[in-house]
Amino acid sequence: MEYWLYLQARKSSERDKGIMSRRGYAPEDEKQFTGRQLKLLQKAADEVQFLLDMGYDVKPVTTFVGNHYMFSERQRLALARSVSAKEYIQKRMNKELLQMEGEYLPEMVHVDGFNTIITLEVALSGSPVFCCRDGVLRDLAGLRGTYRIIDKTQEAIRLLLGHLELLNIPEAAFYLDAPVSNSGRLSGLIRECSHEYNISVQTQIIPDVDRVLEQREGVISGDAIILNRCKSWLNIMPPILEQMKCLWKICL
Repeated sequence: MEYWLYLQARKSSERDKGIMSRRGYAPEDEKQFTGRQLKLLQKAADEVQFLLDMGYDVKPVTTFVGNHYMFSERQRLALARSVSAKEYIQKRMNKELLQMEGEYLPEMVHVDGFNTIITLEVALSGSPVFCCRDGVLRDLAGLRGTYRIIDKTQEAIRLLLGHLELLNIPEAAFYLDAPVSNSGRLSGLIRECSHEYNISVQTQIIPDVDRVLEQREGVISGDAIILNRCKSWLNIMPPILEQMKCLWKICL
């Protein structure tokens, strides 16, 4: 029922807005992440959780469980991105900066540019976004060294900058991976959009974004490894995505 309501809202939105591109979407998603398949995935997620908590690594665990249920590669990827060992979930929670009045927020945030913007593009495209067990929203879009700006990119950047302005964060640094195509174009679009907001924005195109963010406070990213290693982070995606009328959110 929940998916049906989402589908009707998305179709209406597409008619109204003339949606052109769908980041992170595959036609088989509408079968693999609904109905009986979704229930099997939720059951499998509990089994993956149990094995991770026993100390097993995520890749062999998702392979083992995925083979048992005959899941597709995308379904296995959804499990791998949605479930973490409770030890790591607690570690991330301990470093999370709360977005509440009176709570400490850093003067400057450090944004995992491609990771964050792509998730927003996926959500705006009506493609599946996963509410993971550490509270982070993640997608199934793969970067693989290539990226192109789509009709959702500018809106994604504005949603992000608007929320940072709402939090009264004065400065933001966006880090983009140098080896990824169109990183220069995205950097320019971020700076162009930033003129509309009361926030100082800088962009850096660097070879190894992960290594830099792992040393920072006030990190914005959905990458589990970065969240495990960084000094502190903000989980800003849930309040941003709550504004969207036709969000396809899947909880495993």
